[in-house]
Amino acid sequence: MNIEAVDFFYLAMPQIDDIGDGSQDALLIRVAAGGYVGWGECEASPLVTIASMVCPMSHSACKPVLASVLGAPLNTPEDILKIHEQVHQNSMDLLQTDHALSGIDIALWDLLGQRYQEPVWKLLGYEQTYPKTPYASMLFGDTPQETLDKSKAMREHGFKAVKFGWGPFGKHGPEADRDQLMAAREGLGADTLLCVDAGTIWGADLAQGEMRLDALREAEVFWLEEPFHTGALGAYKALAAQSAPIFIAGGEGAHNEHMARHMMDYGGVGYVQIDTGRIGGITVAKRVADYAAAHEIRFINHTFTSHLALSASIQPYAGLRDHHLCEYPVELQSLAYELTSDHLLPDANGDIHLPDRPGLGMTPDLAALQKYLIDTEISVGGETLYKTPALA
Repeated sequence: MNIEAVDFFYLAMPQIDDIGDGSQDALLIRVAAGGYVGWGECEASPLVTIASMVCPMSHSACKPVLASVLGAPLNTPEDILKIHEQVHQNSMDLLQTDHALSGIDIALWDLLGQRYQEPVWKLLGYEQTYPKTPYASMLFGDTPQETLDKSKAMREHGFKAVKFGWGPFGKHGPEADRDQLMAAREGLGADTLLCVDAGTIWGADLAQGEMRLDALREAEVFWLEEPFHTGALGAYKALAAQSAPIFIAGGEGAHNEHMARHMMDYGGVGYVQIDTGRIGGITVAKRVADYAAAHEIRFINHTFTSHLALSASIQPYAGLRDHHLCEYPVELQSLAYELTSDHLLPDANGDIHLPDRPGLGMTPDLAALQKYLIDTEISVGGETLYKTPALA
């Protein structure tokens, strides 16, 4: 069979707030081939990514992403690899290429799963999946009291691990951050794993990270995530060398396999966090997971959006027993939660299990998404390059 259609849908909440919450909008991808349909999601600015799909050719290495996808054969996982090669050859100079390819790749795997009536993790070569321990992923409160209240609520919900990030953390000095950390620890109690996401707040300023180490240790933080920009590998490595017993984590900003490997090889991270919606999809995330496992670095999904993205992000390491933590968003906007009619919910032991259903095991709720659909048109020189297709 050949790829007959690739459709993309810009979805958004009625109001977008200036906060670190990527669940406020989404770019949903639909791929059709041979009577089957697959769904994917990009973790990127929807309009910019749509433009990369349809932009006029600038030169031989700057073509629209769809030019390498439409009409391509799709019968085996090897065909997905060939599509990757074509996209990277033809769209090398489009900086949004890997974001766009991510959503397409996820949809391609979902579609192959539908065709062969197998879950994606089996198509990836895993014989079984292992339960993942979800950590409730949420923003720091604006005040320590709000963080305390949030942490108490997550403990009452039975989460074994919680991650706080962004918000005011890193913006108002070490003492303010210490207050936030101690509030989180107080609310969680001694037995709940606590992780912290600094959201690249310190750029490449190693001293800022060093000034927080004592407070991080006092709060018994398990890892400090993204203290610096993804490319600031020297700062990562230097902080990792002195942060024990706290691990340094990062990688969600990696837009390709090479960036992820550099984070592991030169950044000293103990946990590498990969977003399938950014790095190039399930195909690339699986290669990173294999590399991490071979180098005794733990692989973690990065997901702060829908359960379609959540399922896609777990598939690459579903069969790795020792890589058991899983980012689990708990403050989703209604758009992100309503994007699918299926959801990955913790079981009685608080663990997450991937479904044993074809593809990603997630069904987009098209009726619910109608109210979030943003009608969009891109025209150049009087020619319409893109117009929102019918979602139903």
